[in-house]
Amino acid sequence: MSRRLVAFVLGLCVALAPATAAARPVAQTRTQAPPSLRQLAKGLVAAGSPGAVVYVRDAKGARAGAAGYASLGTRQRLGASHVFRVGSITKTFVATVVLQLTAEGVLRLDDSVERWLPSLVPNGQGITLRQLLNHTSGVYNYTDDPRVIASLVGNPLAVWTPAALVAVATSHRPTFPPGTGWSYSNTGYIVLGMVVEKATGHALADELRARIFDPVGLARTSLPSAPTLPAPFASGYLPRGNGLVPTPGGRPADVTVWSPSWAWAAGALVSTAGDLGRFYAALLGGELLAPAQLREMKTTVLIGGRGEYGLGVDHVPLTCATAWGHSGAVPGYTSFAVSSEDGSRQAVVLVNTSIGPGRLGGRLIAAFDSAFCR
Repeated sequence: MSRRLVAFVLGLCVALAPATAAARPVAQTRTQAPPSLRQLAKGLVAAGSPGAVVYVRDAKGARAGAAGYASLGTRQRLGASHVFRVGSITKTFVATVVLQLTAEGVLRLDDSVERWLPSLVPNGQGITLRQLLNHTSGVYNYTDDPRVIASLVGNPLAVWTPAALVAVATSHRPTFPPGTGWSYSNTGYIVLGMVVEKATGHALADELRARIFDPVGLARTSLPSAPTLPAPFASGYLPRGNGLVPTPGGRPADVTVWSPSWAWAAGALVSTAGDLGRFYAALLGGELLAPAQLREMKTTVLIGGRGEYGLGVDHVPLTCATAWGHSGAVPGYTSFAVSSEDGSRQAVVLVNTSIGPGRLGGRLIAAFDSAFCR
């Protein structure tokens, strides 16, 4: 199985900026009306996804187009209100909580890991919370370890503790000394989740609910511990040739049910297109962070010379503007959510499949560009 396919299937390690750099839409002069949101969703289904939701939120209100199936087994049609696993979009939520705690004086971005979690990470005194947030810590990415992949495939209901995930990472040498490079590390966000729990004395899921879900009105968003999803939900599928699980007769494999513990603070969030739109509107609109903390979030580092990453957000180049957001991918699900600089416009695209070789990846990027830039 290629490393790139692992990145797509276990895509907690796929960030939006590298994806757009690899397949950035080409700006064109429009001579006709842009496709409707439903047409964009239908195009994603035609390109290979069982179902798709394309959502836009702006001054005119919120609207969405959905196409395809929430379940191939029951032939249930997919709707805009269905819940998806949204993978690494979780990171923006966790970063928001960390920045709220810095505004309250509980945390500082230059606090060391050792300050909060003694002896958890080698050289913890040399790694800061800021470096964890922007992926410059050099801590090895635990989802690159074959043991995690083997566990996920062999026993999807296996429960991982955060400490066990960090132990997998620290059994490897650091990718580079802290602050000397950039490498996407899910481990960093597992550590950040542990820091939030240590600093507040509360479960991360409870802090997310009290600080973000409830104030913004995200009734369909949660950080679950159970392997099942709340109804109505979109079942997740791995396509033929995914390299992880067999697909008899070429039919997509249903991988909806698995313990979210292996992803936790790095990517276990479940949500809807509407909730994600409202979250990014509140975040970029200044409802969740004070101006100083929002500036910190939008202070970026270069991603291999191809893009920019802030504190839990990507700086995303689109054909009509530069937006802020994140992508997410876990087995069976791929998601993109972006917002304008001022929080006045959001676009979200959700599909219930992992992206492998083929045309779906490019079509997905084109769809959210079209949705945002219409």
